[in-house]
This record gives sequence, C-alpha cells and structure tokens, in this order.
Amino acid sequence: MFYYLFTYIDRLYNVPGFGVFKYITFRAGAAAVTALIIAFWVGPKIINLMKQKQIGEAAKLEAPKTHLTKAGTPTMGGLIVLASIVIPALLWSDLKNTYILLILFVTVVLGAVGFLDDYLKVIKKKPQGLIGKYKIVGQVFVGCVVGAVIYFFPHWIDPELWKIKSSTTVPFIKYLEFDFGVFYIPMVVFVITATSNAVNLTDGLDGLAIGIVGIVSLTLAIITYICGHAIWSQYLTIPFLRGAGELAIYCLAIVGASLGFLWFNSYPAQIFMGDTGSLALGGIIGALCVLVKKELLLPILGGVFLMETLSVIIQRTYFKYTKKKYGEGRRVFKMAPIHHHFELLGWPEPKIVTRFYIIAIILMILSLATFKVR
Repeated sequence: MFYYLFTYIDRLYNVPGFGVFKYITFRAGAAAVTALIIAFWVGPKIINLMKQKQIGEAAKLEAPKTHLTKAGTPTMGGLIVLASIVIPALLWSDLKNTYILLILFVTVVLGAVGFLDDYLKVIKKKPQGLIGKYKIVGQVFVGCVVGAVIYFFPHWIDPELWKIKSSTTVPFIKYLEFDFGVFYIPMVVFVITATSNAVNLTDGLDGLAIGIVGIVSLTLAIITYICGHAIWSQYLTIPFLRGAGELAIYCLAIVGASLGFLWFNSYPAQIFMGDTGSLALGGIIGALCVLVKKELLLPILGGVFLMETLSVIIQRTYFKYTKKKYGEGRRVFKMAPIHHHFELLGWPEPKIVTRFYIIAIILMILSLATFKVR
C-alpha cells in the first residue's frame, strides 16, 4: 500500500526523495524493520493474552524429561510471526505481482491449517490436534494450487515463464536445467509438504526453528533478488524471472519477523511458535524455492531441516525393521528428531541451538557459493 501511495505522490508531484520507494532494496529493508517493530509490539500483547486465557503448551511425553518444566508456556506464537510477515508485505510490496500473491496464499492457508491444529490441541484439549491426514490435505492443496498456476498459467506470472515453467536449475552445473515435465505439480506438492513438516519437526527447542528460518530466509532474499535482476541473473547464468525480485521484500519481512519472535522465543522461551507458525514458515520456504526455480538447492539450503527429518525417518524405519526381525525394536539415536538426541547426550539446550545456527550459516554460504562455483 505504501508502495502505491508513495510512487503515486512521486509521479504526481515529483517530491524529492520519494523516488526511493520504487527500489526493491529500500522496500525490502523497510519491510524488515516494519516486521521487527510489529513483532516487538504484538509479542507482549499476545503473550499476556495467552497467559490470561491459560493457553499453554501441554507436557510432551515424547520429549526428554527436562521438557516437562516447559508445560504451560504460552503457545500459538506463530500469530506473532505471521502478523509480522503479512502486514509488512501488504504495506511495502507490489500487490499486483503474482509471485507475491502466491506466497501470500501459501502463508494464509498453511497458517490457517496450523492455527486449527493448535486450537484443537490447546483450547479444545484434543491431544492429537488436527488429524495428520487433514494437515496433509491442506499442504497438498496449497502445493497443487501453486504448481497448477505455474504450469498451466505461467503468463499470469511472466509472459516468458512458459519456456521454463516446469524446469529447475541444477546447483554447481552451469547451463543445465532439469525439466520435471508432467511430474512438475507432484514435485511442487512434495517440496511444499516436505518443508512444511520439516520445519514443524525442527521446532522442538527454544529458538531453534525460528532462528534457522531467519537464516534461510536471508539467503532466499539474496537469491530472489538475483533471480529478478536482469544483469545479475545474466552474469550468474541463471534464468531471469521478471518480477521475482519482489519476493526479496517478503523474505526480509520473514527475517525481521524471525528476529522479533526470537526475542521472546530464545531460551528460556516466553512463548512457543506452535504449528501456526512452523507449518506456514516451512511451506513458505518450500514455495519460495519453487517460485525461483531452486528446488534442487533446498537440500543444501535447508540442510538442518533435512537432517531433522531424516533422523526421524531413520529412527522409525530401523525400529520397525529390528522389531520385525528380532522381536524388539532398536534405535539409532537416543531420541528423534536429532536435537533431542544431543539433549540426552548431555548438551545444554542453548549450545545445541547455537551449533545448529552455525551449521545453518555454513549451509547458507555454501548455497550462495553454488551461484558462482559452477
């Protein structure tokens, strides 16, 4: 909204300095600051509301015993994060841009799915919350819509997008694109569903998921800006995606929101994110990679999320295999996801979170290096 207001004033009255609002870099920075301010303003209000309504996290029996002390901590803090992302995006981005409309759609729908899950768990006191298959339905629906728009209506996004609508770039290899063909929409569904659930699994320690989301989003802000910049994309020999640079504004809004929420979610947490935030943030990351044709970069960029997910898959598969073969289930890790394994090894929670941040930053550098080392 500010984008239209200030550019209109500049065009009409030629006010000195107002031309800066046309630049993505300025609006992205403004979105990050706005998101941070909103998080700081809304955060205490939502925390106090949750305390008054006695809306707190139930004791997690599947987590280490040290987590029993966290029972009763306010949850559904994803409301802080989502408000801090959506409002700056509406204020500072070009709302006629289809990339922005798609990522807003992903945010709102998956945020609603996560909110319903949290609502059923903490307010209606249903331990399982929203049944797993219904979560999957919501994630698949979002993936189908995003994939269908790109595949069947690429002209809605960019008149030239039809040439590469179902292809993606390959990390480390120049001039090579992989075309998913008729499997494009299933691939989009898989990416969005997988990342949504992966961030949800990672959200098990104070500040862990939101900090890594912030690091990944900062990386995606750089990537989306490059993809939407004609000169930079040509220099780095990646497809130029007209209008994709606008996503950098959204990404930096996520960075600002992540920093703001981390203020309250850092150890010891004053509020938990809940599925309201984790399902939406994971879906956003997956959708952003889809929109800028970087799906194959996601295992590197989201390596921490991948590690958490694989630890659960390995643990469950090995347990079932050994139970069938030996009559007794055995485990690879002391507990999964893997951050709980390190807790049971005796690592303090803040140390685990900090070291995972370090890994995420290393993967961020490696992801950006793939654009030049090819």
